[in-house]
Amino acid sequence: MTHKISQNITGCEVVKEDEPAAVVAPTTPVEEKSNIIQMHESLKRPEMLLGSTYKIKTPLSEHSLYITINDLVLNQGTDHEQRRPFEVFINSKNMDHFQWIVALTRIMSAVFRKGGDITFLVEELRSVFDPSGGYFKKGGKFMPSLVAEIGDVVESHLKMIGLIKTEEISEHQQKIMDEKRAQFEAEKQVKATVAAAPAADAEEASAFPAGAQLCNKCNTKASIQMDGCMTCLNCGDSKCG
Repeated sequence: MTHKISQNITGCEVVKEDEPAAVVAPTTPVEEKSNIIQMHESLKRPEMLLGSTYKIKTPLSEHSLYITINDLVLNQGTDHEQRRPFEVFINSKNMDHFQWIVALTRIMSAVFRKGGDITFLVEELRSVFDPSGGYFKKGGKFMPSLVAEIGDVVESHLKMIGLIKTEEISEHQQKIMDEKRAQFEAEKQVKATVAAAPAADAEEASAFPAGAQLCNKCNTKASIQMDGCMTCLNCGDSKCG
């Protein structure tokens, strides 16, 4: 009897007449379907989402902005559990920016539901500059625009849920920063012989020494000059390496 060989021959063996032929198991592996759910735009919105609300108070308006980001928990109760942003809302009594705020939240929500890497939104929003000039928020951090501060809020939220890893300062670097700050403040007290002018609101709310300059890396007024070298007391950036 003739048999047609349709596959490559991987081995051969002589079968004796008194021995039954061995049953060869199929070599093609059977792919198991994965039960891991990934974020995609066809995913239906559940009845309840976990939400976090952030308050923004800027000198541009007497009314605050409230940013709410709702998250969807994927693969809950498994080793692949992950929290992903699903939608965003921005509310305020100030209606001056109503149209572009609604458009921005709808586009951001669509990007959230698309899935994949959404961390690029942070840099895109923080790169928007107001032609009228920016402002300093509480703590001395410079914000080039209101949109940039919304991006700052999104970054804080993505760090909280683990999509962006926080860059931690080493203990050695933190020790050097603390020593430089103590030395700088001691020298300022010795040289302070005249009455200081009324400080700006941003400097009064800042946790860093008065007179600190703006850091080009973290946009915070925390950069001081010690021993001829500019060092940031917030992020540790230093011109001396």
